[in-house]
Amino acid sequence: MKRDSMLRLFRLCATRLVLVALLATGPLVAQDNDAPDVETLAEILGAEDAASVTVARVDEGVPGWTLRQGDAVLGHVGSTWEIAESVGYSGRPLEVLVGIGPDAIITGAQLIRHNEPVLTLGISDADISAYVSGFAGYDLRQAGRDDDGLPKIISRATVSTGVIRDSILRTARTLAFGRGLIQAEAGIDRLSWHDASWDDLVAMGALSEVRLSMTDAARALDGAKVAIPQGDGDFLHLWAGLADPPTVGQNLLGQQGYTAAIGALDPGEAVLIVMSRGLYSHRGTAWRRDGVFNRLTIRQGDNSHTPRAEDFNLVTRLRIEGAPELKEISLFKLPASFDPLEPLTVEVRASRPAEDGGDVATTLSTEYLLPESLRTAPPPEPEPLWRSAWRESVVHIVVVALMLIVLFAVVLAQEWLVRRASLYRVFRLSFLAVTLVVLGWGLGGQLSVVQVIAFLHSLLDGFRWETFLIEPVIFMLWSFVALGLLFWGRGIYCGWLCPFGALQELTNAAAQKLGVKQVAVPSALHERLWILKYTAFVGLVALSFYSMEKALVMAEVEPFKTAISMRFVRAWPFVLFVLAVLGAGLFIERFYCRYLCPLGAGLAIPAKLKIFDWLHRRPQCGRECRLCETKCTVGAIDNVGRINPNECVLCLRCQVMINDATTCPVLKRRQRSAA
Repeated sequence: MKRDSMLRLFRLCATRLVLVALLATGPLVAQDNDAPDVETLAEILGAEDAASVTVARVDEGVPGWTLRQGDAVLGHVGSTWEIAESVGYSGRPLEVLVGIGPDAIITGAQLIRHNEPVLTLGISDADISAYVSGFAGYDLRQAGRDDDGLPKIISRATVSTGVIRDSILRTARTLAFGRGLIQAEAGIDRLSWHDASWDDLVAMGALSEVRLSMTDAARALDGAKVAIPQGDGDFLHLWAGLADPPTVGQNLLGQQGYTAAIGALDPGEAVLIVMSRGLYSHRGTAWRRDGVFNRLTIRQGDNSHTPRAEDFNLVTRLRIEGAPELKEISLFKLPASFDPLEPLTVEVRASRPAEDGGDVATTLSTEYLLPESLRTAPPPEPEPLWRSAWRESVVHIVVVALMLIVLFAVVLAQEWLVRRASLYRVFRLSFLAVTLVVLGWGLGGQLSVVQVIAFLHSLLDGFRWETFLIEPVIFMLWSFVALGLLFWGRGIYCGWLCPFGALQELTNAAAQKLGVKQVAVPSALHERLWILKYTAFVGLVALSFYSMEKALVMAEVEPFKTAISMRFVRAWPFVLFVLAVLGAGLFIERFYCRYLCPLGAGLAIPAKLKIFDWLHRRPQCGRECRLCETKCTVGAIDNVGRINPNECVLCLRCQVMINDATTCPVLKRRQRSAA
């Protein structure tokens, strides 16, 4: 029953939060911008005279704009929002116009709209514009092979600039495929041509060859009514291959013959050239009566094809240098059911009437596979940005993983640790120091309410794992926090892994060591001040649905960016705010965590769902003794000894106290009674 009540409470809170956001704000998704003007499109493509440029909107297939100067195509422009549906780390649309020339080279890019945190505060628009324009000159045909032409990710804006990079490349590639500038799949190279002789084609595998001598035919057709004379001459000498590549077809047939052969093909079809000499004909004469070339069969796996008269074109002579004297030259259309990139077999069945009636027969076959040099290979897909980010952050990942493993072990075996007060104190301060210096200042592992807002928007506008995987450290922390909320509540992060929380506790510990007197906030006032952080959280979420930019500005109520991400290197008003918060924390331990932190408020809502209650209390707590209440790090214990899971940061201080016989009044009394 208790769990059902908690679930109902959580659903009610979540529902009200979304309703407040929907009723108090504007539309959930950004409205499409007006179509860009000609000057903007021409500038992206590098056109000097915009007045002579004509623009045609393309809505079929890959949407975008095609620009022409006279009869010549100047290039194509596409929107990352239209084509790739690019969503920034803020969870809102991110739109960049990308231009590509007829040579599949990016001519320019221009940032149109965004709601990214780092673009609003901390990094100038000029930095981002320079980053976006840095994609000009990148050859999409070399994508994945050479990333030296790409601009470097901006420090302190890894996620947002990474999303911009990924959306620009995906949009440019899709646009190039859609306009036929690069081929999306491997296939026959129908564009490249170089002069080649007969021997060159045979050597490169463009023509397969098989020969049956008169002696071999006599043995294979033994028993024929009319015996085949033996000798070294050709019974059948056969060559076969695809004539589609210009290097093959144009050299064999000449320009006019090649154009006529290829021009008659329907989509998906290919043309096979079969050439032979010798006593036996690969065509025969029966096809003139029944329209079927019964002697010839083309096989590919379980698929077989016997050419018909309508598939046939006669060639009288070849135009290539060095060709042998041939008796028959045939062109046969291959149906679309045949894959020209897979091996195929050309078979010719030779038969003779037998002496005892019936026929004796043999089959001559040759295997053919289109050479790699006559294929087009698509440029490899560029590696997703999140994969490269994880590969390049192996050291960071290992460090964070070790911290999480240690913390997981500690909270599971907390009874062992809390019974050793001195060891606990040393471990606690040491872990917080690592959290601040290594995780926070070193690796930038500071979570923020901005990420919570981005996650909520991504659920509404289209969730993409790739967006959140770009920053490995942040992703690992959020994954651990999500698991920790079920087991321990919000305290697993706020009490151990929050760098700014660690900074507050360490500075307060130093202040107490120096004798700074702590201020005890009256219980009634203490609980009413909690309203501030919950109001801040709900207000930021609601504001983000109206204006993400304004919400990000108001998110500066978090001092995390100034104190941790930027290490106090910032304008003086921001630094002054952080110093004021830390100053208050010298007298009231974790002052910011208690009353102002919207992230803590956001984590406290799902904390109601935690499955286990790891923290122990005595029946005497809150009645006979209120020591834990006065010593609690964040004032999460009420005057009757209950621990409020919404406020608890799992510091384990109360657990140390109730297990310390020199501190806990209950244990002291038991010792006296035992004595």
